[in-house]
Amino acid sequence: MEKVVLAFSGGLDTSFCVPYLKNEKGLEVHTVLVNTGGFLKEEEQAIAARARTLGAATHTAINVEEEYYSKGIKYLIFGNILKNSTYPLSVSSERVFQALAVLKHAQKLKAAYVAHGSTGAGNDQVRFDLAFEVMAPHIKIIAPIRELALSREEEIAYLARNGYDLPWEKAKYSINQGLWGTSIGGVETLKSDTYLPDSAYPSQPEKTTPEKITITFYHGEPKALNGEPMKPVALIRKLHALASKFAVGRDTHVGDTIIGIKGRVAFEAAAPMIIIKSHHLLEKHTLTKGQLYWKEQLAGWYGQLMHEAQYLDPLARNIETFLADTQKAVSGEVTVELRPYHFAVLGCSSPYDLMNAKFGQYGEVNKSFTGADVVGFTKVLANPLKIYYAVHEND
Repeated sequence: MEKVVLAFSGGLDTSFCVPYLKNEKGLEVHTVLVNTGGFLKEEEQAIAARARTLGAATHTAINVEEEYYSKGIKYLIFGNILKNSTYPLSVSSERVFQALAVLKHAQKLKAAYVAHGSTGAGNDQVRFDLAFEVMAPHIKIIAPIRELALSREEEIAYLARNGYDLPWEKAKYSINQGLWGTSIGGVETLKSDTYLPDSAYPSQPEKTTPEKITITFYHGEPKALNGEPMKPVALIRKLHALASKFAVGRDTHVGDTIIGIKGRVAFEAAAPMIIIKSHHLLEKHTLTKGQLYWKEQLAGWYGQLMHEAQYLDPLARNIETFLADTQKAVSGEVTVELRPYHFAVLGCSSPYDLMNAKFGQYGEVNKSFTGADVVGFTKVLANPLKIYYAVHEND
């Protein structure tokens, strides 16, 4: 039997794929769960048991959290990337790392096929397909749910006919959770004028008294929380645990999808939002006007590449090099106050702070030039415009 490696989450769609690929396609099915921070150990074990029950020849769990951070999240922080000034790419940034891990496993097993459970109505089908197509064009792609255009009820009926009468609760909301945040989709996000109720979000407010925390950055990376040094992945997890008790980081993103229509999704991303806003404040104190301007231009395009399945474009590596080079002086401590449903970035300290009192204090005192210098400077600055309006008197 030829082998197929199936990206497996244990949900209905990927569960349908196991017996379908085995019985209808005559393939030996090898499932793989790629964890980008959304699954606990107990959940991984339950998913492995389900894969075996459904008839998978083997099941493998691969944790790529560290790689996801070092090759993806780190640059989203460096670039202060929020899609449409709102969304920290919580889910879209994960998919290429999951796809590449699935592909690596397929190559290890010498599989002829790779498969995923994406429907034909969203972005993820393109993200998986493109990574497979670019990196291993000789391996064939199967996407049963997309190809068959099945309804949820048809999938459940097929599984029951094949002896897998499992309890499939139809959740009211579709939730995708990972290290860099959680997306929530539901009937309310399908329209423009409705919104999710509080109960739809995974974190509920437990604290009401404001609480101050500090995040320490070193060369742009978060390296300590409340003075305790830790690796960035651990810091992100701990910050989420602290901030989620205030139900921080909720919002709704509206944007253009890869497939050409407008899409709307709610999300909860406490740690990403706090880290990005804190990092941005530190940059405003430590980088020059030109660095800040060009970072914003290139970071926006990097986020677009990541979101639209173009992470493998060599341009992304070029932009990463630029972003990393700008972080040499982005070190210091940022103070944040957590409050119910929101947070405030209060201030920062850094040995590289360009807002240095020895050069003056804006609006108060200047130590670098005199008032007479400003008169001459203003005359020179005004000269091109004076010439223009002398020629264009009626403008």
